[in-house]
Amino acid sequence: MTTYIPSLTLPAFAFEQPAVAVLFPVFIPVWTVLYAIIGYAAYRAWSTGTQSLDLEKHNLAKHGATLYTIQLGLNLIWMPLFFRFGRPIEATADIIALTGTTGYLAYIWSQVDTASGWLLAAYIGWLSFAMYLCTGCGYLNNWDFKDTQKLE
Repeated sequence: MTTYIPSLTLPAFAFEQPAVAVLFPVFIPVWTVLYAIIGYAAYRAWSTGTQSLDLEKHNLAKHGATLYTIQLGLNLIWMPLFFRFGRPIEATADIIALTGTTGYLAYIWSQVDTASGWLLAAYIGWLSFAMYLCTGCGYLNNWDFKDTQKLE
């Protein structure tokens, strides 16, 4: 995740990064497309599941909605953990939990609507890459961003 708020993005350039990294301008359009895909997948799974006469699909759609909310929360807290508070260990734990939750969500949604599950594949791929970046930055900086905190 990224933002146009300089105090949240500038620190990314102040610490060591893994060999394979994405240029900053790529993050904005990628996340925009991913959020649109995630929203569409949620719409499909919820609509299909709640309108189904199959009680199992209905319950899976409700369970998926809970997982969807959890993954949004995990997604939301990653950026401040990593950039604002400089907590790479906590950010890595968060993104691992986020990726696992999203994988489970894709599994649940695929039982309700196959396309909804598959629509999350790109998101899971991007999260996996983000997990590599997060873990790599933490490792390369000895899990300590104190010397690279934002300039105030």
